[in-house]
Amino acid sequence: MDLSAINPAVLLASLMVASTPILLAAIGELIVEKSGVLNLGVEGMMITGAICGFAIAVQTGSPALGFVGAAAGGALLSMTFGVLTQFFLSNQVATGLALTLFGLGLSALLGQGYVGIKPPPVGDINLGPLADLPFIGRVLFQHDAMVYFSLLLVAAVWAFLKYTRAGLILRAVGESHDAAHALGYKVVWVRLMAIAFGGACAGLGGAYLSLVRVPQWTEGMTAGAGWIALAIVVFGSWKPWRVLIGAYLFGGVTVLQLNLQAAGLAVPVEYLSMSPYLITILVLVIMSSGRGRAALNAPASLGRSFHASS
Repeated sequence: MDLSAINPAVLLASLMVASTPILLAAIGELIVEKSGVLNLGVEGMMITGAICGFAIAVQTGSPALGFVGAAAGGALLSMTFGVLTQFFLSNQVATGLALTLFGLGLSALLGQGYVGIKPPPVGDINLGPLADLPFIGRVLFQHDAMVYFSLLLVAAVWAFLKYTRAGLILRAVGESHDAAHALGYKVVWVRLMAIAFGGACAGLGGAYLSLVRVPQWTEGMTAGAGWIALAIVVFGSWKPWRVLIGAYLFGGVTVLQLNLQAAGLAVPVEYLSMSPYLITILVLVIMSSGRGRAALNAPASLGRSFHASS
């Protein structure tokens, strides 16, 4: 095994790129769960965003419009989940699973004409002298706009939840929807807006996969990224900065196993490929066992349907 072939700067820069789609989906799901809704359809919304963004970018020649279309596609699909769970009071777990299956099937249908097509390139932002700095320039200052947008989104969600009245209302709805309703807050509409935001973020994450991470359309290309995003929300104890750390840890494991394969590590490639998912399962088991901090920090109304009595 030749570890000298692994460039640390390139490894860390690749980590940020690999983490971005999962981070976008996870931060959207965090808002959804903070409102008391458990949406297991992240995978379906991501793959729908991937094909919507890819198709629009190819047709218009604009990656920016592709990302906008992906956000709209993810949000629109999430509204199906929102209407079923908030107005018809369907089971959130079952509806979320159905949403994932529907999204996978819909994306396969929409993407039939886009296999083998290359999308328009998404260029890096020119940060001038910062990009030329040794080591740190390659790691931090040679990325596309969506990498920086994902970091800004984490900061914005943290500030929204901590310092704004709307964030306080969202958390109140997630902790006790009956008490929030008694105070006059529109629980259903708060949750619908949170669900739409989560869908838009998942759509952006999917589009990042098809336009930047793997610039092509392949059926099922999310490959479980939506489930990883769900796990990271739990791993992060429903806190934005911890979700960022969790996403980067998973991205680091993903990139590292690819580099170790290239360096010729004497371990079967299947073991390296499944390592990120094994670590995710392990994290979920640890964080959900007993009365751990994650269990104590979960929104009290998470997964419970709200029905106004008056």
